[in-house]
Amino acid sequence: VNFLKNKKFQVISRNFHSCYGEIDIIAIDEDELVFVEVKTRASNIETALSSISRSKQKKLFKTAATFLASHQQYEDWFTRFDVIIIINAENTKERKIKHLKNAFSAI
Repeated sequence: VNFLKNKKFQVISRNFHSCYGEIDIIAIDEDELVFVEVKTRASNIETALSSISRSKQKKLFKTAATFLASHQQYEDWFTRFDVIIIINAENTKERKIKHLKNAFSAI
């Protein structure tokens, strides 16, 4: 959340739940509503990305639709799905954060 706030995102929800699943962060980036999936890994970006299967993406889309249905003030906004990957470097306390904008699109 602090990473996004430092990039001037306005966070409007965290851990939004629906019967389909959860969206980690929902935020506004300029004129777009952004649904953010956060993944933390010990080693590399590829394993984090591969953990967001097509099935997981469908659940995120359905959860986003649930959010939009219950928050009609955003129903006409452009939306996108971002992924934030946090890599905890082994043997150190160093963290690397990779922000992938528009990481996948609705089917």
